[in-house]
Amino acid sequence: MGNGSELLSIVKSLQNTEEFKELWWEGSYEEYLDIVAKNPKVARSAFQRVYDMVISFGSEEYTEYKKKITRYKFFNDPYGNGGDAIFGLDIHLMKLVQVLKAAARRYGTEKRVILLHGPVGSSKSTVARLLKKSLELYSRTPEGIMYTYSWILEDGTEVPSPMHEEPLKLLPEEVRKEVLAKINASLPDNEQIRILGDLNPLCRYYYAHFMSKYKGDWSELIKHIKVRRMIISERDRSGIGTFQPKDEKNQDSTELSGDINYRKIAEYGSDSDPRAFNFDGEFNVANRGIIEFIEVLKLDVAFLYDLLTASQEHKIKPKKFAQTDIDEVILGHTNEPEYRKLQNNEFMEALRDRTIKIDVPYITRLSEEIKVYEKDFNSNKIKDMHIAPHTIEIAAMWAVLSRLEEPKKHQLTLLQKLKLYNGQMVPGFTEDNVKELRKEAVREGMNGISPRYIQDKISNALVKYADEKYINPFMVMNELDAGLKHHSLIVNEDDKKKYKELLATVKEEYENIVKSEVQRAISADEDAIRNLCGNYIENVKAYTQKEKVKNKYTGNYEQPDENLMRAIEEKIDIPESRKDDFRREIMNYIGALAIEGRTFEYNTNARLQKALELKLFEDRKDSIKLTSLLSNVMDEKAQQQIDIVKERLIKNYGYNEASATDVLNFVASIFARGDVKDR
Repeated sequence: MGNGSELLSIVKSLQNTEEFKELWWEGSYEEYLDIVAKNPKVARSAFQRVYDMVISFGSEEYTEYKKKITRYKFFNDPYGNGGDAIFGLDIHLMKLVQVLKAAARRYGTEKRVILLHGPVGSSKSTVARLLKKSLELYSRTPEGIMYTYSWILEDGTEVPSPMHEEPLKLLPEEVRKEVLAKINASLPDNEQIRILGDLNPLCRYYYAHFMSKYKGDWSELIKHIKVRRMIISERDRSGIGTFQPKDEKNQDSTELSGDINYRKIAEYGSDSDPRAFNFDGEFNVANRGIIEFIEVLKLDVAFLYDLLTASQEHKIKPKKFAQTDIDEVILGHTNEPEYRKLQNNEFMEALRDRTIKIDVPYITRLSEEIKVYEKDFNSNKIKDMHIAPHTIEIAAMWAVLSRLEEPKKHQLTLLQKLKLYNGQMVPGFTEDNVKELRKEAVREGMNGISPRYIQDKISNALVKYADEKYINPFMVMNELDAGLKHHSLIVNEDDKKKYKELLATVKEEYENIVKSEVQRAISADEDAIRNLCGNYIENVKAYTQKEKVKNKYTGNYEQPDENLMRAIEEKIDIPESRKDDFRREIMNYIGALAIEGRTFEYNTNARLQKALELKLFEDRKDSIKLTSLLSNVMDEKAQQQIDIVKERLIKNYGYNEASATDVLNFVASIFARGDVKDR
């Protein structure tokens, strides 16, 4: 068998002909009525279908700052394996889903334009793209199944409904109520099917033609109807429309509602004959799905009038024809400057009144911002380059800091605010403080550094240091710094100065992070740290119960070792005045674990673990002389000890040989200059 035949056999084996038959199903109108009777959801409105699609993947609830938040799993991009997943915007996406839900239940929001509003690069387009591509795939599933129809003319010619309308719209007005009552009998009120509006002009023409031919016998008319499965596809211009403003001189409203086919006027004799009209405007093709308006507020005013009618009345006005009914989700997005223009333009009041604004700000939670970059820069996608630990974290930290507003009170630094937002503990602050901080920062996340800038600079670093085979945080920070000089969106010198200062803050935080990491690697002897923990707990127990401790070597009973306990507690800034409280807290914690049947270990309590690690590091740092890395002279024993630490960095913290060496040299330089403050 040749290679070509082998490849062909692979293609044949992977083809699913049964699925193809289902997707391209065709049948009579009577068969369709049977389908609707069994599954009324096939005739849902566009908003019902989009809302059902979003909630079909389920959701999960979590609490943040005493507020219940719902994360809809749809926004993890299940159809695209996470390629368009959206992070850190759960509250705003909740608002979007609430709007879709209200529109699906016909509470009024179905008559509005959904406007995604936010700074550049804040994932407005990603939300729109996710909805559109998912609706395409949803329409191919049994849950998202939908139908449209074609006319079969006397000569056998098949004429598809140009706006792929719902076949139930062919029911005569006088019988719709009775038919719908039967269809909706088993459905709750908020899920019931309705048939709203009339047929498009071309289908009205053929409807009138066949009703005239058969003298009003509708049962004969539907013999000329072929119902078929409808697959939503942006590429095939079926159920998805996208409109992007062009140069004002070249804008033409026929792009939205279709245009006359001048070649067919001679054939049909009139430019008002629907057969001589192309119903191929974006509103036409998006019927029963979604239309996206890119940078919607840059539209010419004439287009905006079309938009108003389409949203409020669910009608469009093709040239030379009466208003035509549509059923689609109208989704627009815009940035801040354009939206401010809308607010200041009194002539645009009608549009503001018909718009539901959904803010899509930048992410302000560090852990969520990190996910944005890890989606593109990970070991599966970047196979020939090593990204050193904290590289993405530090870049994300700078981006988030640039978006936060300076705290108005509380004597809080911007970095501490970032940590609070990220769910980390900052002494003296509670969840209520975080709620207050969020509340007072009204525009937080609407300004700052775009994720695109960070992505571009990480990409630059990967290319620039390709010969090194790895990048580290300093390489990326240098790129971020250098790029500020030519950043097209940062023209204010005060902003540039602020961002440079934030880079210095981030560099200092990185120093603290890696210093702590190397300290933990040096003190990573589990047996030693476990023994130190046991010794500490034994002394604390004796101290809190006013007992003595038996000396293991002399056998004598002695007072608890205050020097040992304070040496450990001081590592995490427990003051002398709070030592008794801390020790009781530890003993209560151990007692609570015992009640639950759990055993206390050195790593059970994060604060105590940190204190023990720092104490062990202090005891050992003189025996492992990192500063010897800075000289050309190192004895064999020192080299062995350094190699052990390096191996731990590689094994436990994700470094490679080169990045681990860099970090050890960097931390050695910190120790050499006497910068050994414990965190």
